[in-house]
Amino acid sequence: MGMGANNSWCRVLARLGMIESVPIEFQSSLDVSNAGILLALPSLLATGLLNHTEKHFQLPAGYYDLKSIFLLLAFMALARLKYIESLRYSAPGEWGKILGLDRIPETKTLREKIKILSGQNKSAQWSAELCKEWMQADPESTGIVYIDGHVRVYHGNKTKLPRHYVSRERLCLRATTDYWVNAMDGQPFFLITKEIDPGLIKILLDEIVPRLEQEIPQQPSSEDLENNSLLHRFTLVFDREGYSPDFFKNMKEKRVACLTYHKHPDGIWRNEEFSTHSVKLESGEIIKMDLAERGTQLSNKLWLREIRKKTQSGHQTSVLATDYTSDLALVAMAMFSRWSQENFFKYMREHYNLDRLIEYKTESIPDTTRVVNPEYRKLESQVKSKAGLLNRRFVKFGEINLKGDIDEKTINKYQEEKSALQDEIINLQQEITQIKEQRKNTQKHITVSQLPEEERFTRLSAQSKHLIDTIKMISYRAETAMSYVLKEKMSHPNESRRLLRSIYNNEADIIPDEKNNTLTIRLHHLANKSEDELAAHLCEELNETQTVFPGTKLRMIYEIL
Repeated sequence: MGMGANNSWCRVLARLGMIESVPIEFQSSLDVSNAGILLALPSLLATGLLNHTEKHFQLPAGYYDLKSIFLLLAFMALARLKYIESLRYSAPGEWGKILGLDRIPETKTLREKIKILSGQNKSAQWSAELCKEWMQADPESTGIVYIDGHVRVYHGNKTKLPRHYVSRERLCLRATTDYWVNAMDGQPFFLITKEIDPGLIKILLDEIVPRLEQEIPQQPSSEDLENNSLLHRFTLVFDREGYSPDFFKNMKEKRVACLTYHKHPDGIWRNEEFSTHSVKLESGEIIKMDLAERGTQLSNKLWLREIRKKTQSGHQTSVLATDYTSDLALVAMAMFSRWSQENFFKYMREHYNLDRLIEYKTESIPDTTRVVNPEYRKLESQVKSKAGLLNRRFVKFGEINLKGDIDEKTINKYQEEKSALQDEIINLQQEITQIKEQRKNTQKHITVSQLPEEERFTRLSAQSKHLIDTIKMISYRAETAMSYVLKEKMSHPNESRRLLRSIYNNEADIIPDEKNNTLTIRLHHLANKSEDELAAHLCEELNETQTVFPGTKLRMIYEIL
């Protein structure tokens, strides 16, 4: 029955279909590996790990119930078991003790459970309900939201996905794009996966903004908006990919403010225009910024605020805003805090294996789906390549000068080099003009049915991915909430997540008391006394939640040796 299995009678009953699932029963156990992960249980439940699961998901009668599977997946994420296959190298009996079972399911069994859950096509609905709850629980965090695309590279050979530019690798690789919507502190609300990427602006118009209009709480009333023509519902912050005068105008009509970098800033502003402002970041840190502001008009005659930040080196970063009411420092803080979302992506890739595929199943794409014409993309790539080469030739042409002793030989060499470069520049300019003309006459978008046979592709199944990504979001939010508790007592708050990882992977004693309906988790000592004191503080906070372990009547009690 597998290593660690000792509840043989219940396994036989489950195999015969005579029980729905095995009851959760904890046994007194000492020195349980990774049992520190149980300190994350109150935060996981508060974040919504088991909310609405029975409404959206069902498992057939068997040994493991729905709660145990969801808890196991969340604990795996927090314990940095980045692959489901990692369970093969973990002690199943030890993990079973953490869940009140004799052992956890084998890798094959867990994959089958995930396949059943994702096959019910309810992951998106479950995620949407959780998102609404997160927004309602913290409405102040929804006034300004960050939107950015994360490219998930695909190295498999099941299908030839379209190529995307991956900035972190500086290459065009086959990939899908996830568009994430995050709060100012980096905590995620939801994501939208696109195998065929239509671009940030279209995603904002068609999917993200309509959803935010419905879900963001505490928006100004219609009366407030009518009485104040400059008032906005909420603010979107995104990078230069979303720069579009027409989009800004569209959002202004919807009373949605936009913040982004200026794609075509004009000239350098005088130093006298800048003044020093104290800007309080979302983390609470106060920094000094040299800021200046002007009004600017775009090509479609739309007036916006243009805000510039000057660095010590004199570089000026230009920001455009259709938020006409907020203080200058607040707008600057919102824009320059975009690093929180970048940090989120980096952290999730490193610690939660965000780019990992859950399954390799592919699905057909409707023939009417519009995609970028491969011929157009090829011509566009040639234009960029030739333009880069042309710019380098211009630079080289300007660098060639007469130096040293000027004699007839030197002059002849100078003229030959200049003439050769000039001919090359003229040829490149002609080539670029010809390619641009070809590009102009080439249809940019075509349907899947019009693709050449060698360019046809299928899409990766997204249901399992959406389920696991939602559990990872919950786990990240739970970890963030715990880090805030630790930061209250830490002299180096940026070390809070490292300490949590140590706690999750630490040993602990599990002591149930059926008479008093308690389940004591006694954490073993950490690396030093200060970490023990921080863990004790965390235990005190967790004990106040009065958390009951799911499927039992046992109230959790946390302490440290």
